[in-house]
Amino acid sequence: MSSVLKIAVIGGDGTGPEVTAEGMKVLDAVSRLEGFPYQSTEYDWGGDRYLKTGEVLPADALDQLRTYHAIFLGAVGHPGVKPGILEKQLLLDLRFGLDQYINLRPVKLFPGVETPLAGKGPNDIDFVVIRENTEDLYTGAGGVMKKGTPDEVAIQTAIYTRKGCERCIRYAFEYCRKRNNPKGKRLTLVAKTNVLTIGHDLWMRTFQEVATEYPDIKTDYNHVDACCMWIVKNPEYYDVIVTTNMFGDIITDLSGIIQGGMGVAAGGNINPEPGGTSMFEPMGGSAPKYTGQGKINPIAAINAMSMLLEHSGYESAAARVMRAIQTVTGTKMKSQSAGKMGYTTSEVGDLVCKALED
Repeated sequence: MSSVLKIAVIGGDGTGPEVTAEGMKVLDAVSRLEGFPYQSTEYDWGGDRYLKTGEVLPADALDQLRTYHAIFLGAVGHPGVKPGILEKQLLLDLRFGLDQYINLRPVKLFPGVETPLAGKGPNDIDFVVIRENTEDLYTGAGGVMKKGTPDEVAIQTAIYTRKGCERCIRYAFEYCRKRNNPKGKRLTLVAKTNVLTIGHDLWMRTFQEVATEYPDIKTDYNHVDACCMWIVKNPEYYDVIVTTNMFGDIITDLSGIIQGGMGVAAGGNINPEPGGTSMFEPMGGSAPKYTGQGKINPIAAINAMSMLLEHSGYESAAARVMRAIQTVTGTKMKSQSAGKMGYTTSEVGDLVCKALED
């Protein structure tokens, strides 16, 4: 690691720039308290730029981003841009182009945050979902024939490779070991082996083979439909879940709701290789109806900044930010819903900065 943490900031669309501003405010505060330098560069990539130029990313975008330790992303989604353009040409192109093959989603209920699950508290909702991030249906393999006619045929193919499965599964075992859950280290594979008997058989066989190298970790398997039920009924059962790209997309949204909503949930798109560039973001959308009103919740973006710091090797700073977040949610905020927090977007960021000093 160089002596200076280098971050590319992509505020994106709608309220994205507002929440990234609060994340950067917290980074500035914790860097002074912990005594480490950083550099950041802002990029205007998003819907407004696309509407002006017709280009989502410049041709050298990946080369530019590879010079940074991490990317801090606000949100993507513009009401003036057809759905799918920004998502594919920005989010997916960055994930695939930078080989961010792990989607890391901690699911933790913070103090003071309401969950829709009756009788569950912070001790019950504390697990991690690790989603493979560069294969499955998201590769775009397939096509359309006779589009718009009664004879139309649409094919979209899920692609899995041994390499893709193994590197994700191995990362999950290592993460589970490092996490060292005091309730017991357990890694649960989630797939659909009873129906998707080709691709998900590869996942199962790979999981079983890699598991032999980790005798200290208990292994388990859930069909995806069963997992969605048990996450709601008994979230305390889970430690770490590893799953496919498509199923992980669904499971993580469900998990985000039980941890209090998208105003809290954050995630990372990780390239774990030496020198790899990873991207961290709040899970909520761009929420354009709240743009410029100071109503949007920045906690998820600040949570993402804590993840960025931890991944980049600044564990003490990351832990300090996480403690500050939980102090603010537990003792200050009235709600995590936009416009109901009891504070403006900027004021929540100020509260976290103040809590860093306590």
